Amino acid sequence: MKVLIKKLYENDVVRYVFFGGCTTLVNLVSFFLFRKLGIPLNPANIASIILAILFAYVVNSKYVFQDKCENLKAHIRPFCKFISARLVSMVVEVGGVWLLVEILHMNEMAGKLFTQVIVLVMNYIFSKFFVFTTGK
Repeated sequence: MKVLIKKLYENDVVRYVFFGGCTTLVNLVSFFLFRKLGIPLNPANIASIILAILFAYVVNSKYVFQDKCENLKAHIRPFCKFISARLVSMVVEVGGVWLLVEILHMNEMAGKLFTQVIVLVMNYIFSKFFVFTTGK
């Protein structure tokens, strides 16, 4: 059993799915709370995405891709690349939620969750091949 757990942990896809799930929870829970506080759809969506992006950078850098940045200065380049990539997926997410909720009249949380699947795949590809490439 220990060997299986170790093999699973060594696989960055498995770690990404786990921490991606945690990031999705940060995104969904904060979106839900912002909406309950009466914040309009798009500002609530953007704020929840920003929180998720910050959380995702920390866990992806440290636990998923195990980037070898040893100091704050070393994190500047991957962080800028991470933000750039996440801005692309943020456009997809904001546009997708808007389309699904406002135009197609899907339930807010269902629309948000649906877009998360697309964004999760996009973000893995961006992170694996564009962002966390230093020190490997």
